[in-house]
Amino acid sequence: MVYDLLVKFITSSCLDAKMSKKYLNHGFILRLLDLFDSEDPRERECLKTVLHRLYGKFMVHRPFIRKSMSNIFYRFVFETEKHGGIAELLEVFGSIVSGFALPLKEEHKMFLWRVLIPLHKAKSLGSYFQQLTYCVTQFVDKEPKLGSVVVNGLLKFWPVTNSQKEVMFIGEVEEVVEGMSVVEFRKVMVPLFLRVACCVNSCHFQVSERALFLWSNDQIVNLVAHNREAILPIMFAALEKNAENHWNQSVLNLTLNVRKMFCEMDEDLFMSCHARYQEEEAKQCSVMEKRKETWARLESAASMKPVTGKTAVLVTPSATSIAC
Repeated sequence: MVYDLLVKFITSSCLDAKMSKKYLNHGFILRLLDLFDSEDPRERECLKTVLHRLYGKFMVHRPFIRKSMSNIFYRFVFETEKHGGIAELLEVFGSIVSGFALPLKEEHKMFLWRVLIPLHKAKSLGSYFQQLTYCVTQFVDKEPKLGSVVVNGLLKFWPVTNSQKEVMFIGEVEEVVEGMSVVEFRKVMVPLFLRVACCVNSCHFQVSERALFLWSNDQIVNLVAHNREAILPIMFAALEKNAENHWNQSVLNLTLNVRKMFCEMDEDLFMSCHARYQEEEAKQCSVMEKRKETWARLESAASMKPVTGKTAVLVTPSATSIAC
C-alpha cells in the first residue's frame, strides 16, 4: 500500500519537481536502495517500480542513482556476495541502459567493465543471470565495439570448475557474438575458440552439448566460415577426440555434424588439419613409448642393485595393485 501511494505520488501530474526535491533527496534514495535487500520478492518488485519512476521523473538525481547502484554492486561482488535484490536492480539498470544516448559516455563503459563483467564471478550468478545478460547485450547492441571487451571479460572469469555456470557463459557468449562485427570478432576469436574447444571436450555432456550448439547459430557459422583458417586448426583436435571416444551419444552426433560442416566449408583445409592431427598423435605415441622404455630400464636397473642400509626399495606396480 505504501509503495503504491509513493508511485502515485511520484507519477502525479500535480507534483512540483522543484519542491519535491527537498524531500526526495539523496538520503531518501539511499534508504530506498537499501530496502532492495529484502527477503520478500513482492516488496522488491514494488521497489523496482518506485525506483524506475523516480529515475524517469527526476533527471537531476540520475547520476546519483547510477552511482549508488554501482556501489551496491561493488559491495556485493568484492565484499559480501550477499544481497537479495541484485536481479531487480539489474532489471532497472537494463531499462536505464536502453535509454543511453550514443555515443556512450566513458562512465557507462567503465560500469560495464568494472561492475557488470565482475558480477559473473559470484557464486549466486544463476539468481540474476538473465537480467545481467540483458544489460550486457544492451551495451553491445548500443556499441558493437564493446563485444570484444565483453568476450575478454567472460574469458577472464570463465568458471572452469563449475559446469552449470559454464553452460550459462556459453549461452551469453553466443548472444554477444551475434551482435559483433567481423572486425571485433577477429580480435577475440583465437582465445574464444580455445575455450570453446575445451568445452567441446568436457566430460560433462551439457557443457559439451551447449558448446556444439553454437554451430546451430547462422550468424556464428557465418563468422566461423569467414575465419575458418584460424578456427578449424583450433577446433579440429577437440572434434576428433570427441568423435573417437565421447561417452554421450547426443554429443557424439553433434560432433559429427560440426565435423561434417567444417569439411563442407573447406575440404582441403580439413584434410590438411587431419594430416597434422595424425602426425601429432604419432609423435605423442612415440614419446609415450620412449617414456615407457625409459621407466622399464630404470626398474630393471633398480631391481638388479642389492639393497644396503637405508637404500630405497623400488616396488613394482604389480606388487601394489589393489583389486577393485
